[in-house]
Amino acid sequence: MQELLFSEIYKFAFIFLRFGAAMMLMPGYSSAYINIRFRLSIAFMTSIILIPFLSEYIPAPAQTMSENIRIMLFEITYGVFLGIIMQFLYFAISLCGNFVGQSTGFANAQMFDPTSQNQSIVSETFLSIIAMTVIFMTDLHHLMLSAAIDSYNIWPAANTFPTEDMTQYLTTVVNKSFIVGFQIASPFIVFTLVFYTGMGLLSRLMPQLNIFFLSLPLQIYLGLGLLLITCPLIIMWFCHYYEDGLMPFIR
Repeated sequence: MQELLFSEIYKFAFIFLRFGAAMMLMPGYSSAYINIRFRLSIAFMTSIILIPFLSEYIPAPAQTMSENIRIMLFEITYGVFLGIIMQFLYFAISLCGNFVGQSTGFANAQMFDPTSQNQSIVSETFLSIIAMTVIFMTDLHHLMLSAAIDSYNIWPAANTFPTEDMTQYLTTVVNKSFIVGFQIASPFIVFTLVFYTGMGLLSRLMPQLNIFFLSLPLQIYLGLGLLLITCPLIIMWFCHYYEDGLMPFIR
């Protein structure tokens, strides 16, 4: 009975270290508005439920305590890596919101963003909150949990730590997020180029016109109108990208 109890506690500890570390950094779950005890409770209960399903992936206890500590640190690192990957995937919508704010004249209008837990442009906060709402409404947060669970197929416990592969993949995700954020915000980038080009030509054609007095209200109105038209497409594009980014971890 003691051996069985020790075995189950050992398996739970391994699962909890990876799953709990990932949940602490997952978008939505890592928000400051969610109580830490609530997040730990979810990770705790989920780890208990997953013991029968992930028992085959948990190695037998090592002979030395130092080896067990080393393996547990690897599990925490895997969980942190998964959480960071999900955060970098989510940064694409934040980058898009930053471009939107620059093009609509809201670059200096900032407010607290609960998803990133810092001050950001109003448009960035707006798109981030909508994206997070859609993620939970469409059950994409289930894919985040599934990615943490199925990661044992990619990184089995107690195996050699793939530092080079993880670094390369992290660089690829950051690069892809920047490209996708730039692509999603491409209508606003084109709008900025066309608008400022038009204002520059108008100031040359009519030097007596106060171009700064005219351009800012017009930029805000046109920018908000463009945001109203493209907002559903922006969120849809981002959700497809976020789903595709999680699929490599899911069995």
